[in-house]
Amino acid sequence: MSTSTQSRKDVAPIVASTNEWREKMAEMAQRTTPSFFPIVAQLPKEGRTNQVLGASRYLNVVLKTYASGGENELHAHTNEDHLFVVLQGAATFYGPNGETREVTRHDCVLLPAGSLYRFTAHEEEPLVLLRVGAAIDPDTDLLARVDAQGKAMDGYSKENFETGYVLHEDRWFE
Repeated sequence: MSTSTQSRKDVAPIVASTNEWREKMAEMAQRTTPSFFPIVAQLPKEGRTNQVLGASRYLNVVLKTYASGGENELHAHTNEDHLFVVLQGAATFYGPNGETREVTRHDCVLLPAGSLYRFTAHEEEPLVLLRVGAAIDPDTDLLARVDAQGKAMDGYSKENFETGYVLHEDRWFE
């Protein structure tokens, strides 16, 4: 983490909705040459952020940051296996039957499509996750998710406890 106040041109923009996330992945997936990107984020002091770093037809990479809280409603991704790599901070993951697992820096969580989970970031320092998603069927919605009852749920919805974010002016993950 850096405390630099420099303007960063190499930082991927924060996506503010599921549609922006989809659009950014679709745009990046058009590339036919290698993609290169840094893993850099301005850290939030409130809320959470998502930055799409790279994408192909079958794979996407997103940098996620959380001041506290997390993906607070039990849900499953129906068209994607995905992996979280904890780069900074700590979180507690919860399963559908009350299971819990603490994760910290350099821990990984692999979530097969359809597996229900939620997590809460610990408050000691901002949580930074590298999320790598692999499409089951790239011709259908890669961001499709359902709640514990199987009902569609947008990740940016109030049902998923989405709030706005406020960034630290001088705190970065890099």
